Amino acid sequence: RMTNAHLKVLHFDLESSIDFVITFAPALLKMSMRPILQFGIIFVFLAVGEFVVKCTGITVPSSIIGMLLLALSLKLGIVRLEWVDRISAFLVHNLGFFFVPAGVGLMKCLGLLADQWIPIVGASVGSTVVIIAVTGWVHQLVRRSMSRRQRRSVGI
Repeated sequence: RMTNAHLKVLHFDLESSIDFVITFAPALLKMSMRPILQFGIIFVFLAVGEFVVKCTGITVPSSIIGMLLLALSLKLGIVRLEWVDRISAFLVHNLGFFFVPAGVGLMKCLGLLADQWIPIVGASVGSTVVIIAVTGWVHQLVRRSMSRRQRRSVGI
């Protein structure tokens, strides 16, 4: 049974709650909207990548196109790093979670994998060797180029 004392306490709690919300609502709204806005920026670049793929018909995945456009926008200063830094850190930190559907898909295709394991392993080993060789070659080119620049700036 509610007494007057209970109603006064309830009224006081309601008033203090309203005061709290009025005082801290802008900050709370800003904090809660920030991840949504950051997701929005990333999804806009994903959508633009999808649009580019649909319009041009290129075979590069739309997510790669979107990621390259986002990187270019960050480099050119069109998008500021603080606009996407927290959500990007969250996504990278939880990256393993996003491989679960792919793992489940692989488990559904175990029969196909069992039949084709020799070409799959061969392609994996071959592509790994090519990637290592190309990476080493590019590294050597960059080191030579940087060494030449450094010698020119010193005047040797």
